[in-house]
Amino acid sequence: MVSDLASLLDRIRLLISHDATDPSVPILTELEHTLTDGYAVALELEGERLRLERRIGELAHTVDGPEQADELKELAQRLQVTGRELAGLRALLPELQRRAGTARAVA
Repeated sequence: MVSDLASLLDRIRLLISHDATDPSVPILTELEHTLTDGYAVALELEGERLRLERRIGELAHTVDGPEQADELKELAQRLQVTGRELAGLRALLPELQRRAGTARAVA
């Protein structure tokens, strides 16, 4: 998903930087599709974060060896990465939503 996320973030940044007030460019559809994709990926990331937290909680009660400790460490690292990815995406989505609103007003 990381490569898909990178591509999505690039699309979002491009659309945010685009002049949405130019009615000669049919961008509203692209904005709406990208918003939908963005919110879908945010939900995926949130689900992944919850799964990781649940597994960390389960494992924390039963750690009794190096294998489980290693798994716990790996899960904690994945949780941090997922949290950063989700925060980055959530930071961009409101601006994209504003751009879509501007494009709707112009259309």
